[in-house]
Amino acid sequence: MSPELLVFADDGTIPNNPRLPVLLFRGAVPAGGPEAAEALFARHGWPPAWRNGIYPYHHYHPNAHEALAIARGRVQVILGGERGQALDLEAGDVVVLPAGTGHRNLGASPDLLVVGAYPPGQAPEEYRGRPGEHERAIAAIPALPDPPGEPVTGAPWPL
Repeated sequence: MSPELLVFADDGTIPNNPRLPVLLFRGAVPAGGPEAAEALFARHGWPPAWRNGIYPYHHYHPNAHEALAIARGRVQVILGGERGQALDLEAGDVVVLPAGTGHRNLGASPDLLVVGAYPPGQAPEEYRGRPGEHERAIAAIPALPDPPGEPVTGAPWPL
């Protein structure tokens, strides 16, 4: 299974990632329950961290890479900030966000359930584009080590 690669530039508020692409895997996990996504992530060294939705405001994590599996429902997200790209995700899809990648829920079905995971030892801080955050983020993002592999196939990331 090969991912779609998405790259977003720094927009002055949301830094995105200067080096790593977003990975989009369509139909990577069975739709329905969160267990299959959690098992897949764990098998590739990304411990599942939460079950919930996606926040309805732009945010990003300067100190953690994040994997999001859509276990149930569907959601439209915008990645990369206000001038980024809107994507329709549905149950079974997985998106892997390198540190600094902006993401926001633009609308979701009532049954949306997302599984989130991070590489071991990474505890995400949430930035929203407030004053001073961008400068701190552009220093933190390159200092974050690459994970040993991405969470869907276990392949090296960067590719």
